[in-house]
Amino acid sequence: MQVIRLEALSDNYIFLLHDEQQNIAAVVDPAEAKPVLKKLIELQAELVAIFNTHHHQDHVGGNKELIKHFPNLIVYGGVEDRGRIPGQQVFLQEGDLVHFGHRTAEVFFIPGHTRAHIAYYFPPATSSEAGELFCGDTLFAGGCGRLFEGTPKQMVESLSKLRSLQDHTRVWCAHEYTLKNLQFALTVDSNNPELQRRYEEVKNYRSRQQATVPSLLGVEKLTNPFLRWEQPSLQLVAKTSDSVQTFACLRGMKDKF
Repeated sequence: MQVIRLEALSDNYIFLLHDEQQNIAAVVDPAEAKPVLKKLIELQAELVAIFNTHHHQDHVGGNKELIKHFPNLIVYGGVEDRGRIPGQQVFLQEGDLVHFGHRTAEVFFIPGHTRAHIAYYFPPATSSEAGELFCGDTLFAGGCGRLFEGTPKQMVESLSKLRSLQDHTRVWCAHEYTLKNLQFALTVDSNNPELQRRYEEVKNYRSRQQATVPSLLGVEKLTNPFLRWEQPSLQLVAKTSDSVQTFACLRGMKDKF
Protein backbone atom coordinates (compact mmCIF):
# COMPACT_ATOMS: atom_id res chain seq x y z
CA MET A 1 0.00 0.00 0.00
CA GLN A 2 1.44 3.30 -1.10
CA VAL A 3 0.61 6.41 0.94
CA ILE A 4 0.55 9.63 -1.09
CA ARG A 5 0.50 12.95 0.76
CA LEU A 6 -1.54 15.69 -0.92
CA GLU A 7 -1.58 19.35 0.12
CA ALA A 8 -4.91 21.10 0.63
CA LEU A 9 -6.28 24.41 1.89
CA SER A 10 -3.64 26.41 3.78
CA ASP A 11 -1.92 23.73 5.86
CA ASN A 12 -3.96 20.51 5.56
CA TYR A 13 -2.71 17.17 4.35
CA ILE A 14 -4.91 14.59 2.61
CA PHE A 15 -3.63 11.02 2.40
CA LEU A 16 -4.37 8.89 -0.64
CA LEU A 17 -3.87 5.16 -0.11
CA HIS A 18 -3.09 3.34 -3.34
CA ASP A 19 -3.24 -0.43 -3.78
CA GLU A 20 -1.05 -0.78 -6.84
CA GLN A 21 -1.95 -4.43 -7.48
CA GLN A 22 -5.68 -3.76 -7.77
CA ASN A 23 -5.25 -0.09 -8.79
CA ILE A 24 -7.79 1.07 -6.25
CA ALA A 25 -7.52 3.97 -3.83
CA ALA A 26 -8.90 5.20 -0.54
CA VAL A 27 -8.57 8.68 0.88
CA VAL A 28 -8.15 9.81 4.49
CA ASP A 29 -9.82 13.10 5.45
CA PRO A 30 -10.38 14.75 2.07
CA ALA A 31 -10.44 18.44 2.97
CA GLU A 32 -11.29 19.17 -0.66
CA ALA A 33 -11.89 17.03 -3.72
CA LYS A 34 -9.73 18.73 -6.37
CA PRO A 35 -6.26 17.43 -5.37
CA VAL A 36 -7.69 13.95 -4.83
CA LEU A 37 -9.35 13.84 -8.26
CA LYS A 38 -6.19 15.15 -9.92
CA LYS A 39 -4.08 12.40 -8.38
CA LEU A 40 -6.62 9.70 -9.19
CA ILE A 41 -6.52 10.73 -12.85
CA GLU A 42 -2.71 10.46 -12.80
CA LEU A 43 -2.92 7.01 -11.25
CA GLN A 44 -5.94 5.99 -13.35
CA ALA A 45 -7.24 4.46 -10.11
CA GLU A 46 -10.75 4.00 -8.78
CA LEU A 47 -11.62 5.55 -5.42
CA VAL A 48 -13.40 2.95 -3.29
CA ALA A 49 -13.40 4.46 0.21
CA ILE A 50 -13.22 7.62 2.30
CA PHE A 51 -11.78 7.17 5.79
CA ASN A 52 -12.82 10.15 7.92
CA THR A 53 -11.31 10.64 11.38
CA HIS A 54 -13.80 13.30 12.51
CA HIS A 55 -16.44 15.70 11.26
CA HIS A 56 -14.63 19.04 10.96
CA GLN A 57 -15.08 20.71 7.59
CA ASP A 58 -11.36 20.73 6.79
CA HIS A 59 -11.48 16.92 6.97
CA VAL A 60 -14.78 16.17 5.21
CA GLY A 61 -15.08 19.12 2.81
CA GLY A 62 -14.42 16.98 -0.26
CA ASN A 63 -16.77 14.11 0.59
CA LYS A 64 -19.80 15.20 -1.42
CA GLU A 65 -17.85 15.97 -4.59
CA LEU A 66 -15.94 12.69 -4.43
CA ILE A 67 -19.19 10.77 -3.97
CA LYS A 68 -20.54 12.42 -7.14
CA HIS A 69 -17.56 11.11 -9.11
CA PHE A 70 -17.50 7.68 -7.44
CA PRO A 71 -21.08 6.90 -6.34
CA ASN A 72 -20.19 3.37 -5.21
CA LEU A 73 -17.47 4.36 -2.78
CA ILE A 74 -17.98 3.72 0.94
CA VAL A 75 -17.66 6.51 3.52
CA TYR A 76 -16.34 5.48 6.94
CA GLY A 77 -16.37 7.44 10.20
CA GLY A 78 -16.91 7.10 13.93
CA VAL A 79 -20.25 5.96 15.29
CA GLU A 80 -20.46 9.11 17.43
CA ASP A 81 -20.23 11.24 14.28
CA ARG A 82 -23.55 9.98 12.92
CA GLY A 83 -25.23 12.87 11.11
CA ARG A 84 -22.08 15.00 11.03
CA ILE A 85 -20.02 13.42 8.21
CA PRO A 86 -21.41 13.88 4.67
CA GLY A 87 -22.31 10.56 3.05
CA GLN A 88 -21.23 8.41 5.99
CA GLN A 89 -22.34 4.79 5.57
CA VAL A 90 -20.17 2.86 8.06
CA PHE A 91 -20.16 3.76 11.76
CA LEU A 92 -17.00 2.56 13.45
CA GLN A 93 -16.20 1.78 17.07
CA GLU A 94 -13.06 0.93 19.03
CA GLY A 95 -11.53 -2.31 17.79
CA ASP A 96 -13.39 -2.49 14.51
CA LEU A 97 -11.41 -3.62 11.47
CA VAL A 98 -11.46 -1.84 8.12
CA HIS A 99 -10.26 -3.57 4.97
CA PHE A 100 -8.62 -1.88 2.00
CA GLY A 101 -7.10 -4.01 -0.73
CA HIS A 102 -4.81 -6.50 0.96
CA ARG A 103 -4.42 -4.42 4.13
CA THR A 104 -6.53 -4.19 7.27
CA ALA A 105 -6.68 -1.26 9.66
CA GLU A 106 -7.65 -1.33 13.31
CA VAL A 107 -9.87 1.48 14.56
CA PHE A 108 -9.02 3.40 17.72
CA PHE A 109 -11.64 5.54 19.46
CA ILE A 110 -9.67 8.64 20.52
CA PRO A 111 -11.98 11.41 21.78
CA GLY A 112 -10.58 14.70 23.00
CA HIS A 113 -10.25 16.98 19.99
CA THR A 114 -13.86 16.01 19.27
CA ARG A 115 -16.17 13.63 21.10
CA ALA A 116 -16.25 11.23 18.13
CA HIS A 117 -12.66 11.22 16.83
CA ILE A 118 -11.20 7.94 15.59
CA ALA A 119 -7.86 6.83 14.13
CA TYR A 120 -6.97 4.16 11.59
CA TYR A 121 -3.89 2.02 12.21
CA PHE A 122 -2.49 -0.29 9.54
CA PRO A 123 0.01 -2.70 11.19
CA PRO A 124 3.20 -3.48 9.25
CA ALA A 125 2.61 -5.91 6.39
CA THR A 126 6.11 -7.35 6.82
CA SER A 127 8.79 -7.20 9.51
CA SER A 128 10.77 -4.70 7.44
CA GLU A 129 7.91 -2.22 7.07
CA ALA A 130 6.46 0.44 9.34
CA GLY A 131 2.92 0.63 10.66
CA GLU A 132 0.81 3.49 9.31
CA LEU A 133 -1.19 5.63 11.77
CA PHE A 134 -3.78 8.09 10.46
CA CYS A 135 -4.65 10.12 13.52
CA GLY A 136 -6.40 13.21 12.17
CA ASP A 137 -6.11 16.09 14.64
CA THR A 138 -5.47 14.10 17.83
CA LEU A 139 -1.69 13.67 17.61
CA PHE A 140 0.41 16.12 15.62
CA ALA A 141 4.11 16.10 14.87
CA GLY A 142 5.41 17.84 17.98
CA GLY A 143 1.95 18.55 19.37
CA CYS A 144 -1.69 17.53 19.77
CA GLY A 145 -5.10 18.88 18.84
CA ARG A 146 -7.11 21.44 20.76
CA LEU A 147 -9.81 20.12 23.04
CA PHE A 148 -13.03 21.30 21.40
CA GLU A 149 -15.45 18.62 22.61
CA GLY A 150 -13.41 16.49 25.02
CA THR A 151 -11.62 16.66 28.35
CA PRO A 152 -7.93 16.48 29.27
CA LYS A 153 -8.53 13.05 30.81
CA GLN A 154 -10.05 11.77 27.56
CA MET A 155 -7.17 13.19 25.54
CA VAL A 156 -4.54 11.61 27.79
CA GLU A 157 -6.31 8.26 27.45
CA SER A 158 -6.52 8.67 23.67
CA LEU A 159 -2.89 9.69 23.28
CA SER A 160 -1.87 6.80 25.53
CA LYS A 161 -3.42 4.37 23.04
CA LEU A 162 -1.42 5.89 20.21
CA ARG A 163 1.75 6.12 22.29
CA SER A 164 1.60 2.37 22.92
CA LEU A 165 2.26 1.58 19.25
CA GLN A 166 5.72 0.64 18.00
CA ASP A 167 8.35 3.36 17.73
CA HIS A 168 8.79 2.91 13.97
CA THR A 169 5.09 3.62 13.31
CA ARG A 170 4.68 6.43 10.82
CA VAL A 171 2.39 9.20 12.08
CA TRP A 172 0.30 10.74 9.32
CA CYS A 173 -1.24 13.78 10.98
CA ALA A 174 -3.47 16.13 9.06
CA HIS A 175 -1.72 19.51 9.37
CA GLU A 176 1.71 21.07 8.84
CA TYR A 177 2.00 22.51 12.34
CA THR A 178 5.34 20.99 13.29
CA LEU A 179 7.59 24.04 13.43
CA LYS A 180 5.26 26.06 15.63
CA ASN A 181 4.59 23.00 17.80
CA LEU A 182 8.32 22.56 18.43
CA GLN A 183 8.76 26.25 19.11
CA PHE A 184 6.24 25.87 21.90
CA ALA A 185 7.78 22.59 23.08
CA LEU A 186 11.11 24.36 23.62
CA THR A 187 9.46 26.80 26.02
CA VAL A 188 8.50 23.95 28.38
CA ASP A 189 11.21 21.35 27.65
CA SER A 190 14.22 23.47 26.73
CA ASN A 191 16.85 21.11 28.17
CA ASN A 192 15.76 18.17 26.00
CA PRO A 193 18.64 17.53 23.55
CA GLU A 194 16.49 15.35 21.26
CA LEU A 195 13.98 18.19 21.00
CA GLN A 196 16.73 20.72 20.28
CA ARG A 197 18.07 18.56 17.45
CA ARG A 198 14.61 17.97 16.04
CA TYR A 199 13.78 21.68 16.05
CA GLU A 200 16.89 22.48 13.99
CA GLU A 201 16.04 19.71 11.52
CA VAL A 202 12.45 20.87 11.14
CA LYS A 203 13.51 24.49 10.78
CA ASN A 204 15.75 23.45 7.88
CA TYR A 205 12.97 21.39 6.30
CA ARG A 206 10.48 24.22 6.44
CA SER A 207 12.97 26.78 5.14
CA ARG A 208 12.99 24.65 1.98
CA GLN A 209 9.18 24.20 2.06
CA GLN A 210 9.58 20.47 2.71
CA ALA A 211 6.89 18.53 4.56
CA THR A 212 7.52 17.23 8.08
CA VAL A 213 4.74 14.62 7.89
CA PRO A 214 4.90 11.71 8.42
CA SER A 215 6.88 11.67 11.61
CA LEU A 216 7.96 8.60 13.55
CA LEU A 217 6.20 7.71 16.77
CA GLY A 218 9.52 7.00 18.48
CA VAL A 219 10.60 10.58 17.76
CA GLU A 220 7.30 11.87 19.15
CA LYS A 221 7.82 9.94 22.38
CA LEU A 222 11.18 11.67 22.87
CA THR A 223 10.27 15.21 21.82
CA ASN A 224 6.51 15.83 21.94
CA PRO A 225 5.53 17.31 25.33
CA PHE A 226 1.96 16.07 24.92
CA LEU A 227 3.20 12.47 25.07
CA ARG A 228 5.52 13.17 28.01
CA TRP A 229 3.17 14.09 30.84
CA GLU A 230 5.00 11.77 33.27
CA GLN A 231 8.33 13.57 32.81
CA PRO A 232 9.43 15.29 36.07
CA SER A 233 10.72 18.33 34.15
CA LEU A 234 7.32 18.91 32.56
CA GLN A 235 5.49 18.22 35.81
CA LEU A 236 7.71 20.88 37.37
CA VAL A 237 6.54 23.34 34.73
CA ALA A 238 2.92 22.41 35.45
CA LYS A 239 3.51 22.45 39.23
CA THR A 240 1.82 19.08 39.69
CA SER A 241 2.75 15.42 39.75
CA ASP A 242 -0.60 14.42 38.28
CA SER A 243 -0.37 13.31 34.64
CA VAL A 244 -3.76 14.63 33.53
CA GLN A 245 -3.24 17.97 35.26
CA THR A 246 0.22 18.24 33.69
CA PHE A 247 -1.25 17.61 30.26
CA ALA A 248 -4.08 20.09 30.89
CA CYS A 249 -1.62 22.76 31.97
CA LEU A 250 0.59 22.27 28.91
CA ARG A 251 -2.42 22.27 26.56
CA GLY A 252 -3.65 25.49 28.16
CA MET A 253 -0.25 27.10 27.68
CA LYS A 254 -0.19 26.00 24.04
CA ASP A 255 -3.65 27.48 23.47
CA LYS A 256 -2.23 30.90 24.41
CA PHE A 257 1.12 30.49 22.64
